[in-house]
Amino acid sequence: MFRVLTGNHSAAFAAALSRVQVVPAYPITPQTQIIEKISEFVDTGQLDAKYIRVESEHSAMAACIGASAAGARAFTATSSHGLLYMGEMVFWASASRLPIVMPVTCRTIGPPWNIWDEHTDMLSLRDAGWIQIFAESNQEILDTVIQAYRIAEDEKVLLPVMVGLDAFTLSHTSEPVDIPSQETVDSFLPPRTGKPFVLDPSRPITFGNMAYPSHYMELKFTHNKAIEDACEVIAEVDREWRRLVGRGYGGLIDEFMCDDAEVIVIAIGSSAGDAKEAAKSLREKGVKAGVLRLRVVRPFPVQSIKRVISRVKAVAVVDRNLSPGSGGILASEVKSALYGLHKPPFVKGYVAGLGGRDIAVGDFVNLFERTLSSRDEGDDRSEWVNLNLEVLH
Repeated sequence: MFRVLTGNHSAAFAAALSRVQVVPAYPITPQTQIIEKISEFVDTGQLDAKYIRVESEHSAMAACIGASAAGARAFTATSSHGLLYMGEMVFWASASRLPIVMPVTCRTIGPPWNIWDEHTDMLSLRDAGWIQIFAESNQEILDTVIQAYRIAEDEKVLLPVMVGLDAFTLSHTSEPVDIPSQETVDSFLPPRTGKPFVLDPSRPITFGNMAYPSHYMELKFTHNKAIEDACEVIAEVDREWRRLVGRGYGGLIDEFMCDDAEVIVIAIGSSAGDAKEAAKSLREKGVKAGVLRLRVVRPFPVQSIKRVISRVKAVAVVDRNLSPGSGGILASEVKSALYGLHKPPFVKGYVAGLGGRDIAVGDFVNLFERTLSSRDEGDDRSEWVNLNLEVLH
């Protein structure tokens, strides 16, 4: 069934189709519509779930942890400062190996206050031990939230998943979305089994007890191995979803005209769509351009990235985020991933779109061309895109 949905409502419909059982909810712009829609589903009887109106984002994740530890399928959503406020519990959820799913409507972090799109909020918690997936479209948001529960609850993984969607560009923009039937989703996503880390009076276990140096590293080793093992699970879940509904997203990465590309743009989120339009435009002019969208940022798909970009001449990494003093987060990680290649391609990073500033198709055309000319000049310094020089002065 097709319906015209915003990105936020796509996430809410996916949660209902996933038969979530506990939804701790706290509003924050521009995520609020997700939990409002779920409240409507619960109030009208469309979703049989416990809806908890908590007093903060920290409490929302704490309630998810309790519910998930007891065997329930838990769901919440947040954005920006809300994600940072729940930061302590975000780490707790992953180290406790709890399969929680949480859409993050990616938004700038203040000050100054700004409610528009940026990825620094979600990427600032890239080391929290969660799987992180970024969607390009509203359809992908719906499909990915459903996929996320299959991934999270797989016994080789047992880790929480964040699903990133861009503020306003996706969250408040409507497009036709194909909603699969409940029967289809049920066949793909069976009820949670409750194994192996679920509180059960007949089989006592503890969560988060004291761990001495003799055991702590081993716990972190198994956590790290689980997120590495998730690479294979993510790819297989996406393939199975494609077989079931006819839609897939490449698993870890989404390749667009990369097979014979000489220059590619690496991006995440909705702006990858504009990059693809720019690549098509340049192809008409004889430039072999392509786009590599990183669908998954954690686990970072090192081998997949190497496979694609080892055969190109130049790479532009476009970061809608900032690590002050270092630059774009993805550019740094892509360059690190290339270590050991015999002939690594030329890589140039660009910081763009901070605070919701537009990155248009024409900007991506310029980035493709600028990267090729920078390669010829040997200039791999990071650059900022569309700075307003009048404001600077």
